[in-house]
Amino acid sequence: MSEAKQLNVGLVGAGVVGGGVVKHLSRNAELIAERLGVRINLKWVCDKDESRLKSLPIPASQKTGDAQKVLQDPDTHVVVELVGGTGFAKTLILDAFNRGKVVVTANKALLAHHGEEIFEAAAKNSTNIFYEASVCGGIPIIKALREGFVANRFPLIYGIVNGTCNYILTRMTAEGKDFNDVLAEAQKLGYAEADPSLDVDGGDSAHKATILASLAHGFWTGFDNTYVEGIRHVSQFDIQIARELGYTVKLLAVIKSADDSDSAPVEVRVHPTLIPHKHVLASVNGVFNGVVVRGDVVGDTMFYGRGAGADATASAVISDLADAALNLKFGSKQRVPSFVSHRLNARVRTIDDVESRYYLRLTVADRSGVIAKVSKVLADSDISISSVLQREAPETKPSQLPTDHVPLIFMLHTAKDRAVRNAVAEIDRLDVVKDKTVVIRVENFE
Repeated sequence: MSEAKQLNVGLVGAGVVGGGVVKHLSRNAELIAERLGVRINLKWVCDKDESRLKSLPIPASQKTGDAQKVLQDPDTHVVVELVGGTGFAKTLILDAFNRGKVVVTANKALLAHHGEEIFEAAAKNSTNIFYEASVCGGIPIIKALREGFVANRFPLIYGIVNGTCNYILTRMTAEGKDFNDVLAEAQKLGYAEADPSLDVDGGDSAHKATILASLAHGFWTGFDNTYVEGIRHVSQFDIQIARELGYTVKLLAVIKSADDSDSAPVEVRVHPTLIPHKHVLASVNGVFNGVVVRGDVVGDTMFYGRGAGADATASAVISDLADAALNLKFGSKQRVPSFVSHRLNARVRTIDDVESRYYLRLTVADRSGVIAKVSKVLADSDISISSVLQREAPETKPSQLPTDHVPLIFMLHTAKDRAVRNAVAEIDRLDVVKDKTVVIRVENFE
């Protein structure tokens, strides 16, 4: 190995993931060098918080609190950005590009909101950006879409891509607990942040869905065009009824293309979804992630693993460094393009025009004629009912219901989202309906 080339790396952000990268690069340095024929040399580790740097198993000469030292070092080939956010991180990456450096990032929010600008800057400066760690932690989904499935178009991608939400829904399903109770426990265990909004309101999943959709379909779909719903409104009662009906509730990212043409609209959405028990994604539990990719050549493939955490995400960062090292070995900064924009006439289908099946849970007065009134509203909107389920026994009611109110569940056939939302708004105005209707989409993976 003494004659092998060496990739010099400057890592900025020594938090949980950054610390994991340092640990595993140090521990497995020889193994990685033997496999690649190139040594990955961690030349700099930068963090403003000195306490983070003190505990790292590297010489003091490699530690700094000044990111400019990393950027201005002409011998540093790659800058690893692990600071997060969309402010300083964006400035750091653009500065690195301007200096001709390659960038590795795990920053899903930055790419989802500013991906088009970031990738244009990389191309303008004839350099490259790697971002495997931005989606699903240690699962190599970016590399699979970009390289492994290069011969495929992607009519369908489904993903459980947020471990916090999946943990909460798994516990609610297995133990019969309510959302707030499980969330509090998840926070104590470190699976949820003190402010869990980004996770439980769907934003984190939407960042990842935006990146996957853009990469798979060859144009920047835009975070603002990704439809997002979180899991706060999913009750224990909904989970029980879904189980009776043969479904499991998951927060699902859905990416669909209408057809194979370059102008076909693409829908990108994240929301709670009823998934059939028999489908493999229904068995993705706890903090794990799962992604199903349908290629027009390869068919259906499944990716499963830890979607977050120091070790899983560090594995993805080091994988990107390995690719950068191989590029250096063979004299190229961009052996495989990081992103190729090829669908210039494509567009995102709005949620109004998305078609799905639906689960509706109404809270209604316990008297005759209710089903007829609701059914008329749905019929007038040209929405077909698949089945109706009414619960009367007190033990099956959501605990907050008054004794003269009962839950009424409608399963609907495929309909346009706009039509369903308009119908539900009208249903909620009926005098027999006593609370806002809960709407959850149903996916059959056809």
